[in-house]
Amino acid sequence: MAISAIQRIASRISKSPALSLTSRTVISRYSASSTSAKVSDRIVKLFAIDPDGQKQEVLGLTGQTLLKALANKGLIEPASHRLEDIEACSAECEVHIAEEWLEKIPPRTHDEKYILTKFSRERELNKHARLGCQVILNHELQGMVVAVPEAKPWDTP
Repeated sequence: MAISAIQRIASRISKSPALSLTSRTVISRYSASSTSAKVSDRIVKLFAIDPDGQKQEVLGLTGQTLLKALANKGLIEPASHRLEDIEACSAECEVHIAEEWLEKIPPRTHDEKYILTKFSRERELNKHARLGCQVILNHELQGMVVAVPEAKPWDTP
């Protein structure tokens, strides 16, 4: 009972526009991870299309970022940035979310839009583009399909 009350409060607080993105991320992770006693209850199965067009199953945990799940699978290079810090993002953090899943994830923040536009060659925002470090996994995203785009020429050494 106390846990559900804390989760309701955390949910209300996390929606406050006065909170920083980092604070909202921490609160949503805490509330997502505290709901399940077993790890198996927290597993979220996703599908990723790699740059070669191959569909791969990716396992993540509720409260974990999409980027962390993709890095654990080896689809994104984790050494290229700190896995949850938007200030450390680059185009390598970009993923494309399938159309049917876009409304199940929170809208982009101003910072996320800025980063995605900054690293876009045409300075246009692809509606499917999201930063993997800003998408927090939850059970609603079970079965979500994401595409990991090829590294952009200006990002490769």
